[in-house]
Amino acid sequence: MNPDHIRKTIREKRRSLTKDQQCCAAEQLAQRLCREEFFLRAERIAVYLANDGEIDPAQIIAAAFKLNKTCFLPVIDPTTRNSLHFAQYRQGDSLHKNRFGIPEPKLDSAATLPLSELDLILVPLVAFDRNGNRIGMGGGFYDRTLAPCSEKLGPTLVGLAHQCQELDNISTQSWDIPLDNIATDKEIICARLK
Repeated sequence: MNPDHIRKTIREKRRSLTKDQQCCAAEQLAQRLCREEFFLRAERIAVYLANDGEIDPAQIIAAAFKLNKTCFLPVIDPTTRNSLHFAQYRQGDSLHKNRFGIPEPKLDSAATLPLSELDLILVPLVAFDRNGNRIGMGGGFYDRTLAPCSEKLGPTLVGLAHQCQELDNISTQSWDIPLDNIATDKEIICARLK
């Protein structure tokens, strides 16, 4: 199936979830993920703010703050094509909307952290399979940014999704970066051992 067709179909599916379904899924996701060893041992966590029907990690962020973890949000790099920096985010920080309308810290006023110093990156996605393959929004932001991540070293990569975003199999390209785990409202899927 064509990736653009998959994106359109799955985005419609997740946007069709009611507000109650979205809230319930986000709560179930947080309960599952916050008990996982990869979350408990992580001190520096990159996360995202939900957009376009993505499962909302707000409760995960709140749990991270409660456990004195440091959180980072993606910020679009203004100087390179379709890549991200991760800027520190504190409760109450002032955010501005990027070119896609997604709130992010101001790059010049927030502390950024090199990818190698993050412990855990929670990745948004449109679709996933049980092998850790993902389809994103199509801009290549995460694949380009995460390309330096080693198979054994570097942060643990965990995709967050509604269970309804699962596909049997996703065709991959050489530039696609696989995830270590996928966390949904129904289960945690271990795709690769790190």
